[in-house]
Amino acid sequence: MADRPLRADARRNRDRILEVAREVFAADGPGVSLDDLARRAGVGPGTLHRHFPTKAALIAAVIGDRLTGLAELAEDSATAADPAEAFFGFLERVVEDSAGNLALAAALGDGEQADPGRARGALTAAVEEPAERVYAAFAALLSRAQEAGEVRSDVDADELHAIVSGVLVMEQALPERSRGRGISILVAGLRTSAPGSVAY
Repeated sequence: MADRPLRADARRNRDRILEVAREVFAADGPGVSLDDLARRAGVGPGTLHRHFPTKAALIAAVIGDRLTGLAELAEDSATAADPAEAFFGFLERVVEDSAGNLALAAALGDGEQADPGRARGALTAAVEEPAERVYAAFAALLSRAQEAGEVRSDVDADELHAIVSGVLVMEQALPERSRGRGISILVAGLRTSAPGSVAY
């Protein structure tokens, strides 16, 4: 049986909870209690628990919501006048969002200690569709930038997705003063106009 659509007031409550959760998780980390999040969102604990019965469900929803925002940004950029600016601007946004998403995803593995497999399952279900949208839009932006001659042509979307994912994970291991260098090097290597760039 399909899920019934939320009433307007219920949708507003859910959106408000997600908005506050994004802000609170970014500022204070994922250890904030659901009751505290409810208070900050201006809703009762029962309202929050009806939408998100566990911390894992809320974290997964926050990550899924972030990915949906990325997908919409990439799709809106698909016809931008400057393909290179659209592609590298989107890549920059991915990097900005990545640290928070990685931290929340890691918290899922630790937070639902009674059933970590269920926590990971909640994340998979919440992010599968928006992640596919992000990938498809990312591939389209890459293709346009390559056709414009602004991005090296010898890398495809699958390869670049794997490379970016690896660099983002490695960024988390760098000292604070060095954060961003891995991505900067990757971007320089992707640009055909980068000084001294070499196509391998």
